[in-house]
Amino acid sequence: MVHAIGLARDAIDTDALLQDVRRATQGMKPFTLTFDRPSIGTVAVEISGWPGKPFTALVDIVTAAMDRTGAASKAGPSRYPHISLGYTSTGAEELNAATLKTALASIDQPLSGTVLADRLHLVEQWHDGGRIMWTPVAVVPLGEAS
Repeated sequence: MVHAIGLARDAIDTDALLQDVRRATQGMKPFTLTFDRPSIGTVAVEISGWPGKPFTALVDIVTAAMDRTGAASKAGPSRYPHISLGYTSTGAEELNAATLKTALASIDQPLSGTVLADRLHLVEQWHDGGRIMWTPVAVVPLGEAS
């Protein structure tokens, strides 16, 4: 997911954006990301993935397409392969990071898994302070001609 912060769906020509992204990704083959054990961060519990190179190439393609729309937005800071499992919100100040990390360390088995990245999902996303929600807009398969 690439966050276009400050950009509403009606602020861009979605059809032109999708055509641009389809054209730019038609030669990109699907790839597999491997995700590791969860880590406790300051704003989320997440699992990081690798390899970063194909993911970064895809993020760069989407970011460039967003820039070409001319819409005023900025890319979110999470431009690395990851899956957020939970975010901090009301009540999170009561959690003890060391206790959570100890609980994760006590799981005596691998917690890694893989995800096939074979398509992009365009969604309209919003936050309500406790949850992140989205409405699907379109799907762009990787490696298909426009």
